[in-house]
Amino acid sequence: MRERINTTFRALRSRNFRLFLFGQGISNMGTWMQRVALSWLVYELTNSAFLLGLVNFASYIPLLVVSPIAGVWIDRYPKIKIVIATQILSMIQALVLALLVLTGRIEIWHVIVLSLFLGVINAFDVPGRQSSYINLIDNKEDLPNAIALNSVAFHLSRFIGPSIAGIIIAAFGEGICFLVNGFSYIPVIASLFMIRVADDTKRGEEKRALEELKDGFKYISAKPALKNVLMLVAAVSFFGWSYAVLFPIFAKDILGGGALTFGFLNSATAVGAVIGAFWAASRKDLLGLERRAVFFASVFGAALILFSFSKMLWFSIFFVALSGLGAMLHNTSANSYVQTSVNDKTRGRVMSIYAFGHQGLIPVGSLLLGWAASSYGAPMAMLAAGIFCVVSVLFLGPRIIASKS
Repeated sequence: MRERINTTFRALRSRNFRLFLFGQGISNMGTWMQRVALSWLVYELTNSAFLLGLVNFASYIPLLVVSPIAGVWIDRYPKIKIVIATQILSMIQALVLALLVLTGRIEIWHVIVLSLFLGVINAFDVPGRQSSYINLIDNKEDLPNAIALNSVAFHLSRFIGPSIAGIIIAAFGEGICFLVNGFSYIPVIASLFMIRVADDTKRGEEKRALEELKDGFKYISAKPALKNVLMLVAAVSFFGWSYAVLFPIFAKDILGGGALTFGFLNSATAVGAVIGAFWAASRKDLLGLERRAVFFASVFGAALILFSFSKMLWFSIFFVALSGLGAMLHNTSANSYVQTSVNDKTRGRVMSIYAFGHQGLIPVGSLLLGWAASSYGAPMAMLAAGIFCVVSVLFLGPRIIASKS
């Protein structure tokens, strides 16, 4: 038992990673509270499935536009300093949102503009954090474990945060959730200042940013397995990862509940994700990561299909939990494979392209999902999302397996 525990938590032997994970764990809880509160606020303000998708679109569209070129800057400058800057800006965004809601001045255009602002921040923050893991651990072989443990912390927060958010929304309103999220950035910013890593600034680089970006794409194109895994991540994320934007509709209109039901659906997703993340963290070997990415993408798609047919709360919670497990293990496996397949010189650019595929395409899917829900109903939109994921696996899965054979 002790050996299994030591294996599962081996990345925590690194001081820098312990500090990072502690701060991120607290901040992520606030982030999930804000996400839940924001979706509920938009639906309460507008009663529009399309505007739910539009706000999600605004949150992610900068990742589609900005993240590839952001990777060039992440490769040039100290990654920890970039992450510190993004966390401070994220705190400001949350506090402004809280002020507008608590003073009763919030309008839908405020939500859209602030979501765009946060999206630009995340275009630098997501690949910056992802590419900094390698500098936070003492033993480079612990990198997949560090990725899995970060996912554990992220989804534990996803489990706790939405439930707390549901209670706070019901008792005090959405503004308090945004305020709590703003204050939750203080621990992560403090922990980042305490981290001590070698200066990873790139020196002597004479190429222009666009040339460096092209070099990143050339590097990926020269590795067929890496290219195919990134394509699968993009395909699954395109339509599948937006499914939670429909939770307010399922909670209120399909399952006949309210804010608590909405919080439970989000928390159920996290339960499955946490189980998957702990399983991933306990794995010692790195073999078969790409196969796991394929298999669990199909689990995710199948779970969405089953959830689309459910009209009973407990069945819905089970299928949502299964979707969380499938999404987590697909993403963790793909992320670990990508990070262990790249060199440090191009890590920022590759991870920015990973972020482009994993989160940058979500806004397009959000708009499509919102439109589909408005036109054909939320169950049909969810069914289409699940089918799209399964078809993507059937098309790309054999290529990934063949490229590693």
